Amino acid sequence: MLSVYKKKILMAKTVLITGAGGGIGRACVRHFSERGWRVIGVDRSEFGSDFPKSGHFIQADISHPDSAEVIFRQAKSFHPTLDVLVNNAAVQVAKPLIETTVEEWDAVMASNLRSVFLFVKLAHPLMKAAGGGAIVNVSSVHAIQTSANIAAYAASKGGLLALTRAMAIEFAPDNIRVNAVLPGAVDTPMLRAGLGRGHVGGGGVQERLDNLARKTVSGKVGKPEEIAHAIYFLADNEQSAFMTGQALVVDGGATARLSTE
Repeated sequence: MLSVYKKKILMAKTVLITGAGGGIGRACVRHFSERGWRVIGVDRSEFGSDFPKSGHFIQADISHPDSAEVIFRQAKSFHPTLDVLVNNAAVQVAKPLIETTVEEWDAVMASNLRSVFLFVKLAHPLMKAAGGGAIVNVSSVHAIQTSANIAAYAASKGGLLALTRAMAIEFAPDNIRVNAVLPGAVDTPMLRAGLGRGHVGGGGVQERLDNLARKTVSGKVGKPEEIAHAIYFLADNEQSAFMTGQALVVDGGATARLSTE
């Protein structure tokens, strides 16, 4: 007879989360782990000592194609199948398009779009071995509504949204659902680093965050945990079993209001 603990281990599902060290990534690591999932985290920076003991952290730069093979060899050694892939890692270049270099453009595409293409190809056989699964791509409201001085990022996130739909069609016969979360303004290190674009005025960081909050219908900036909840919803095959190829906007109502209002 198996002990209750061993039964829970055998029943646990496995998720791989890229960008695990960032704001949304850390919230996802915590959210999935607290619900009994085996978490494989990937980030180019160290995570720290608080990564779940039952999981596995891989320090690697997903923008390099060779890294994807190494990452998935380690992931398969940790556990032979995969239930969910969360493509969350991203970089942002906040500057005018005409000042963006080819190297900067390519770096954004490599991290935000090409990495998803590579990771999905390697995750696919592990998900088939599990009998199916879910892929959640973290896109952005910039895929559907954007602003000045963030063109490369917006283009990469728009491409990710189109890729989500294409993958949903191709992977449906394998019982793999593919959806995207489009976060709005969420208080993460990336958001704070981009506050200097001038779109929310001047002043200190807190003043700019307050100005940004006033632009949303809800009157607030989102929390990483709120996006993690949405990602978990799309990952969980009980809660979102009839959803695939969809874009779930989580932006506090920012895109609901006319820009001319």
